[in-house]
Amino acid sequence: MMEKIRIGLIGVGGMAQSHIKGLQNVGTFQIDAICDSNNKNLKKVGERLAIKSENQYIDFRKLIDSQKVDAVISITPNNVHAPILEYCIEKNMPILTEKPLTLDYEEAKKLAEKYKQQPILCMVGFSYRYTPAFRFVKALLDKGEIGQIRNFSIQYLQGWGALPYDTPYVWRFNPAVTGTGVLGDLGSHMIDMAHYLFGSFQEVSAKMESFIKKRKMEQSNEWKEFVIDDFVCFQAKMESGIVGTFQTTRNAIGSGNQFDVSIYGDKGTIHASTMEEEIVNLIHFDDGTAELVEKKMHVPKTVYLSEWEDFAQMLKGKIGSGFPNFEVGLRNQQVLEAIIQSSNQPGKMIDALEN
Repeated sequence: MMEKIRIGLIGVGGMAQSHIKGLQNVGTFQIDAICDSNNKNLKKVGERLAIKSENQYIDFRKLIDSQKVDAVISITPNNVHAPILEYCIEKNMPILTEKPLTLDYEEAKKLAEKYKQQPILCMVGFSYRYTPAFRFVKALLDKGEIGQIRNFSIQYLQGWGALPYDTPYVWRFNPAVTGTGVLGDLGSHMIDMAHYLFGSFQEVSAKMESFIKKRKMEQSNEWKEFVIDDFVCFQAKMESGIVGTFQTTRNAIGSGNQFDVSIYGDKGTIHASTMEEEIVNLIHFDDGTAELVEKKMHVPKTVYLSEWEDFAQMLKGKIGSGFPNFEVGLRNQQVLEAIIQSSNQPGKMIDALEN
């Protein structure tokens, strides 16, 4: 019987539940320790997972120091991504960390210097690389299905932040905790999808807008005033010469979790979305009739791979193509910074800093 990989979870809130399910589905893992600053959540999840009380931690450093786990998964707010990563580097602890890599680019640069001195096994949670439809799109592009790619569009829309939902002031609206608003939360996934499919960015021109500047506090009827981006759009030119347009918001009423990619080439067009995770739409001219044909292509099982299966492979020393490692997270942070700079300087194209 294969020996289990012992995992420590740092952060056991809402997003951790998908990681717990994913780990359990793989079967290679064993959750042996958990950590959270919220003692109530800690005890609740500990009881559900049958984690001994001595393996439940408030301080992530004590979990990492315990020598009770082989790797950790960090599912925390953005302001503690860098401290956790830094400590993992110091202790040579393998990690799967949520995106974005850090709170901001300054943190990322400092962390990169430490990582350069002592690299560790590190996976950044760009989970949409594992959406079946997007993985199939990557395979189709790699074999030249639509010929020379000219341009693309990517949008990531959610609706939970719109006014009718009366969403309170949660940590995702606090700049000190999250760095940016929708840019780091959803925009980082769009940037990563472009990296995954098309390679490095060359330059960007961006606009960030703040629509809702007051929300009720979670635990009271008091109102909190704040400024953070609710909408981001930008244009980009990739190193390959391909150009793209991007938009994201959490105020799109009717959009639950809508992540769409459209790609236009000399021989056809490809559309894929989280709305149909097992379907890719291909539009092309039929070679025999010269008529325009739209084809729904079902994703073949050969391209399926879960984030946690890939994490297990990393821990076993088998890192495949398209793996979202530390450098991928750093490049993402560089483009996030370029978008912020461009938005602050309207009308000016900003180098994406990736070189």
